[in-house]
Amino acid sequence: MRSSGRNNRDSGRGDHRGAGGSTPRPKAGGKRDDKQRAGRPRPEERRYDVGGSGGPGGSSDRKDERGGAKGGGPKGGGPKSGAPKSGGSRGAAARGGAKGGPRTGAASKGSGPGAKGGPQRGRGQAPSRPRELDAKIEERNRARHSKPQVKTPKTFGDQEGERLQKVLARAGMGSRRACEELIDQARVEVNGQVVMEQGVRVDPEKDEIKVDGLTVATQSYLFFALNKPAGVVSTMEDPDGRQCLGDYVTNRETRLFHVGRLDTETEGIILLTNHGELAHRLTHPRYGVKKTYLAAIQGPLPRDLGKQLKDGIQLEDGYARADHFRVVENTGKNYLVEVTLHEGRKHIVRRMLAEAGFPVERLVRTSFGPIPLGDQKSGWLRRMTNTEVGMLMREVEL
Repeated sequence: MRSSGRNNRDSGRGDHRGAGGSTPRPKAGGKRDDKQRAGRPRPEERRYDVGGSGGPGGSSDRKDERGGAKGGGPKGGGPKSGAPKSGGSRGAAARGGAKGGPRTGAASKGSGPGAKGGPQRGRGQAPSRPRELDAKIEERNRARHSKPQVKTPKTFGDQEGERLQKVLARAGMGSRRACEELIDQARVEVNGQVVMEQGVRVDPEKDEIKVDGLTVATQSYLFFALNKPAGVVSTMEDPDGRQCLGDYVTNRETRLFHVGRLDTETEGIILLTNHGELAHRLTHPRYGVKKTYLAAIQGPLPRDLGKQLKDGIQLEDGYARADHFRVVENTGKNYLVEVTLHEGRKHIVRRMLAEAGFPVERLVRTSFGPIPLGDQKSGWLRRMTNTEVGMLMREVEL
């Protein structure tokens, strides 16, 4: 029983010493922290202000001092009042100021950088540039872009003219790749010379371009063929309000004009274009562009009718000669004859056949130069192909 009491006293004495001396001894740790901090700062000290009077380090230092005063002294083994505080500062920073660490009550209520509402700067945020630096950068950029452009010589700038394949493609000869193949096949001529290389530049307004010997209309010209019905006046406008050629091209922005004329009761092909020179040459007697007509007349016809027309028929305004004559169809007394001539006088075919004794019942123009009427329906307007335009230009030496 006595031994158990001694044990109880010893345990009680031990508990008393343990209660009074439970505070850790940071003396040795403080010296070690001073040596490490003298070499390089700790990560938490690099990122946050540790040891401030109002921060988490300062409040924890005061706690450590109070704990040391309670259990310190020679018996308690606590630190002296002059001992370094680095151990307490490190613990406070790790608990409350380190990123992701748990915050204590004292640290959360403090007014230091780690406190709530205080200025915090994350690791990924870059420091803002001064306004003066931004102003200088903007001024430098403006000065660089506001410099006057230097005029380079023509040898170093853009060359004059357009690429040949581009001009051909715009004229409707095909895609640029197809036009390049035409050049490779030596089928393209510029001013009489065959072009064999790609990238040749031309002036569409001045240079003469031909494909397979036919001139290409490289400018913004329009060419149409109309199958004029009977009863339509061969004018673009009619003051009497009759139906005219202009009624078929009212939706065209470019002004067009007809090439030659047809009688009001005559049907067939008539050309419309805005190419003044081509229209003038097609109607000029010097170039002698041939026109072909089909005429319905009543027979019987003499065998020498064709010879009479080719030799010439005396009219009021002089002789008129046909270039070609043939009978196309004969049904009883009804004859369908074909007459070709290069003159363009008014009512020339009707007057010639009437003077020979065979008045015309119906007249249709089936071709104008190399452009045939074909199966084009009456009253239909079609755009001429580049080949047809080229044949017309070759006909009048354009």
